[in-house]
Amino acid sequence: MPETALDTPRMWVEFADPADTNQRFRCDLTWLTSSWSCIFGSGCAGIYQDRPDDGCCTLGAHFTDKDDVSRVKAAVAELGQDEWQYHEAGQGGRWKTKEDKQLKTRVVDGACIFQNRPGFPAGAGCALHQHARMRGIEPHTVKPDVCWQLPIRRTYRNVKLPDESSYLEVTITEYDRRGWGPGGHDLDWYCSGNPAAHIGKEPVYLGNSAELGELMGSAAYDELVVRCDAHLVAVQAARSSGARSLLPLLVHPATLAARTDAGGAQ
Repeated sequence: MPETALDTPRMWVEFADPADTNQRFRCDLTWLTSSWSCIFGSGCAGIYQDRPDDGCCTLGAHFTDKDDVSRVKAAVAELGQDEWQYHEAGQGGRWKTKEDKQLKTRVVDGACIFQNRPGFPAGAGCALHQHARMRGIEPHTVKPDVCWQLPIRRTYRNVKLPDESSYLEVTITEYDRRGWGPGGHDLDWYCSGNPAAHIGKEPVYLGNSAELGELMGSAAYDELVVRCDAHLVAVQAARSSGARSLLPLLVHPATLAARTDAGGAQ
């Protein structure tokens, strides 16, 4: 299925952070109410055509800070050989390396060292993710930041007002191809704008509630839910009004395309 255009219209909402009076959230309702869902192992083609089983794990993950490294280090200490295909290769801290002076997970045999390959008894996929699921904890508590955040993108901007006051704007939106930098346009396949991945049973704001709660804080996430719920009510009202089609700013175009391909109503 072809990906939808990157520069599609979006519906945004802004609200104050209940936990911080100097901070406001700017959230992409079009993305957060979309039907995107991770389809690793169920149709994901991988970001590189010659590595279809890697998903987006081919390049390894760059760490954001010391806390990010410490979280993964603690999880590594718990991983057994039956959970992690490259257990031996990762001992002695060899699961991490430096690339262009930045710390990241090591790449072994063409992909991230934590990526179990097809045929491994514990199953293909991220050993850290599987470790978390087996223990009944959220994957974001053991995985590198960039891994559990994708394809949600959080950015910051200082906004100055005419009265010379200012606030920190926190944007929550889709981590599309552009989030990877100039090289993002060269990826052979990418999921966030691909209708093939817009088959989730829940919208992103519910299906990724743990991740959003971690990114925003629980109080701000609760405020987001209220606004996403209201947006979906507005979408349903637009559907029932007899309009021939919905504007892409109301519904993510990849979600619309997926429903059309499945024979569902727009």
